[in-house]
Amino acid sequence: MLGDLVYEAQGKAAGYRILDVEGPKIEVTIIQNGTLKGGIEATDTVTYWSIPRSGGAYYAEGKGVFMVKENPSEIATWSGQGIAYYSGQKRRDVGSVFCRTPSTSGKLAFLNNMVGVFEYETDEMGNSSGVEISKSHHVFTLFYSIINNL
Repeated sequence: MLGDLVYEAQGKAAGYRILDVEGPKIEVTIIQNGTLKGGIEATDTVTYWSIPRSGGAYYAEGKGVFMVKENPSEIATWSGQGIAYYSGQKRRDVGSVFCRTPSTSGKLAFLNNMVGVFEYETDEMGNSSGVEISKSHHVFTLFYSIINNL
């Protein structure tokens, strides 16, 4: 691991949308509730789209917003890109994210101007859990693990 645990969460896909039938280009929104570094309870709302590429890959771009539960006006945002592959009914995405926050002194200020890499899996049911972000010198790793209902 690259550093300290920064985020753990569980969530579920909240919606799907077809942006273009050519390709096709499909959008997904996921809402996760979790705990950020320091015991900060937060919600991460994620929206990404993806399109198929050659060799069975999918290219994806996404954006997200972390909101502190006790003060939803305190936020951090991120944007990212990745590549995904399917294995059976599970999808695995890997890529990079770029974070920022308008606050330089709030609870989420530690996320400001961070660059990271991510990995996550999703199933056809859209269930999510096991999210963790670790950082070291403004570089962090973001693991989303979206798993089947057990």
